[in-house]
Formats: sequence, structure tokens, C-alpha cells
Amino acid sequence: MSQAATKLDEVVEEFAGLEPRERLELLLDFADNLPPLPPEYQARRDAGENRVHECQTAVYLWVELRDGRVQLYADVAPEAPTVKGYVAILVDAFTGATPDEVLAVKPDLLHRLGLVDALGMVRMRGLGALLNRVREGVRDAQAA
Repeated sequence: MSQAATKLDEVVEEFAGLEPRERLELLLDFADNLPPLPPEYQARRDAGENRVHECQTAVYLWVELRDGRVQLYADVAPEAPTVKGYVAILVDAFTGATPDEVLAVKPDLLHRLGLVDALGMVRMRGLGALLNRVREGVRDAQAA
């Protein structure tokens, strides 16, 4: 099993068996783990670069490959802790993974986390777009 899949399985296990309200609380805990955006990306964020427009929340996402490994950098508006928590999960799972590991992750992650019941459909679409954006970024970085 890949590093990314193992990390995501561990997170899914943490969410398993929790009530929807408890899942949201756990997601808020993950929000505290999102690393700050490195200074070299802050001006680019301020210029609106790499915003994920499918998400109503202001989310900025950079996907790069360094030495064949994925590097994921993100910034999420502080007033959106549930989105920030989900992004933190993605950053932790995918940073340092190989492109194939990231691309092998199925798009059902939100369902596996049990967040469908806890979040509305509009938020689900936005969160789903985040995983899609990471996967697209990996493909683009491989092609470059």
C-alpha cells in the first residue's frame, strides 16, 4: 500500500463510527495542522494565482513535483475551518507521495470520511473539486 493510501486510510479510520457532528469537530481539529503558506507563494496568492474557483471558500493550491515527489502547498481562508481541515488532510497525505500514488486515490474520499451526511451538497461539490484540482495538478506537473 502506498504512503498516501496508508495516511488516508488512517484518517478514514479516525472518522469511522463518529456521528456527523463529531466528524465536523474532527475536521476542525485537522484544520490546525495545515502548514502556513511558504512566503514565496504569498504574493502569488495575493495576486489571485491558483485559486480553486469551484470552491466558494477562498482556497489557493499549488501542486509541484520535486525529485519525483509531490509537493502540495495551500492557503485557505481562516473563516472556513471545515474546508481548511479537508485541505490539511490532502496536504498531509499527498506531500512526499509519488504522482502515481496521488492519481490512484479514488474520488470517493469525502464519502469514505463520512462527510456527505455532515456537509451540504454545495460544500461537497467544492471539496470534491479540491481533490480533482490536486489530481489535475499532478498530471500537469508530470507533463511539464
